[in-house]
Amino acid sequence: MLLLDVRESLRCERSHSLEKVTLKNFFPFLVWWPARDSATWRADAIAGLIGAVVVLPQSIAFATLAGLPPQYGLYAAMVPVTVAALFGSSLHAVSGPTNAVSLYVFATLSPLALPGSPDYISLSLALAFMSGVMMLVVGLFRFGRIVNLVSNSVVVGFTAGAGALIFASQLPVFFGVVVPAGTSFLGGLRTFAAEIPHTSIPALLVGATTLAAALLARRFLPRIPYMITAMIGGGLVAFLLNLLLGPERAGIPTLGKLPGALPSLSRPDLTPDTVKTLMGIAVGATILSLTQTMSITRSLALKSGQRIDANQECLGQGLANIAAGFFSGYLGSASFNRSGLNYEAGARTPLAAVFSAVVLLALVWGVGPLIAFLPLASMAAILFMVAFGLIDVDAIRKILRASRADGFVMVATFASTLVMNLESAILVGVTFSLVAYLNRTSRPQMTSVVPDPLHAMRRFAPAAKGLEECPQFKILSVEGSIYFGAVDHVESHFDTLRARESGKVHLLIVARNINFVDMEGAETLAREAVRRRAIGGRLYLYGMRRQVEETLRAAGLMHEIGEECVFREKREAIAAVFARLDPDVCARCKVRIFNECASRPLRDDDEGA
Repeated sequence: MLLLDVRESLRCERSHSLEKVTLKNFFPFLVWWPARDSATWRADAIAGLIGAVVVLPQSIAFATLAGLPPQYGLYAAMVPVTVAALFGSSLHAVSGPTNAVSLYVFATLSPLALPGSPDYISLSLALAFMSGVMMLVVGLFRFGRIVNLVSNSVVVGFTAGAGALIFASQLPVFFGVVVPAGTSFLGGLRTFAAEIPHTSIPALLVGATTLAAALLARRFLPRIPYMITAMIGGGLVAFLLNLLLGPERAGIPTLGKLPGALPSLSRPDLTPDTVKTLMGIAVGATILSLTQTMSITRSLALKSGQRIDANQECLGQGLANIAAGFFSGYLGSASFNRSGLNYEAGARTPLAAVFSAVVLLALVWGVGPLIAFLPLASMAAILFMVAFGLIDVDAIRKILRASRADGFVMVATFASTLVMNLESAILVGVTFSLVAYLNRTSRPQMTSVVPDPLHAMRRFAPAAKGLEECPQFKILSVEGSIYFGAVDHVESHFDTLRARESGKVHLLIVARNINFVDMEGAETLAREAVRRRAIGGRLYLYGMRRQVEETLRAAGLMHEIGEECVFREKREAIAAVFARLDPDVCARCKVRIFNECASRPLRDDDEGA
């Protein structure tokens, strides 16, 4: 219901003054803020609480992965998360430290300074600020639409791959075995398989209980957030096992002691030398962060039915990373884990992300010692549920049924996500998607048509339906664009028509469905006009769009076709072509295809036949 209210608010904006619309463009939270109610507050508070509990171990782990002290991961999940939630367009996305971004930070900054050192921290703050500024520029100049090159097939494949990665990464935690950090997907599975004999039975019991509690609560207690029920169930089992076996013998890993401090103000090092050193790194970080953010927000939008504003997301991520530079955070983006968890937990508005930041602050400051006893196996079970939720089986089936090309793109993206870096997987998916698109557009549909005698307006119908064609006159409907990539296909079709149907020297192209023609496409039409004249016929164009005609005229090729061969109306085009047909051939023709055919009588020897 809230999503419908937000959509209604967006529609109502159009009737307001320009000043108010502009204000809401700069402050997008003004759109959904009036739609809040008691149910929304409650749902967002619960989702925020769950998100805060989940982000605790993640933020510490990601900060360590990025080569930073653990508290920088916690700080990155506070102020930047709030800023991104308030200034982004997604109702469910949660930003902050992520696996891919953390790896990128470590890989690019570790050659420049010792990880964990003051110089390294200073570089990470500067990187966050510079990337934030770049994202802000992308949003302000409305370049966010470029990210829309990521097709739905890429998003579905990438999301499913991310779900598989999350599942694989939590398997060792669930079974209580050790797999070295940074291990690849396949390498991690091999190591996990080798470590199965060393499974920790207590940890497995805790994880299995948590997973079972989550599934049962989701099935039989739909009004109670199943994640809270699952965490409570897993925590109770861990407590009983520790009580019966003793903590040392049970050996159930927990979150452990957390640093308890508020985010302090920081100042990024923006000296000319630092900016020059980090410029290229910041460009790559911007591409990675925005690509990951757009993929996540679009995947959530597919589930919720929300429309995402790419430019607003760029603005939100830009402001969030700028805030990270001043509040002791580091580079971040939207998170698959936390965004999927936020949606599954029933979040209604971005306030859920704000609540998670506030609750995280309270947890770190006040009840950190209690959170330290939360079993990691329980967290793994919860993330299993999130991982399964990211694999959209219905969307996968629809894509596989609808299009072989889209299915290939989806599968290729999924496989790339498992064996490559996430940013590389996105690029692979986009590349395959563009190749598939170019392959489709490089083969415009070219269909032989004739006037349908059964239709009152004698609309054109495919000749393949058994309708007779004129022996001198070919009518060809072209649907698509004639550009450099399609020229070879179009010319091959023209050559085939001239070779196989040599008697049909006149060719009328129904051009109203030709969307675009570039210089090479215009030259292709002009060459066909010359070839048609050489065999005693002409090339005619009917229903050209303005852009196609303007391109032909700008290229100086209209004289090759001839002004007298360009028509706006179908009746005029057929009448003009019919006037140029050979009357002797018409006299021998027994089929009346055009209305004009009635004006030419059959020959005497044919009338009696």
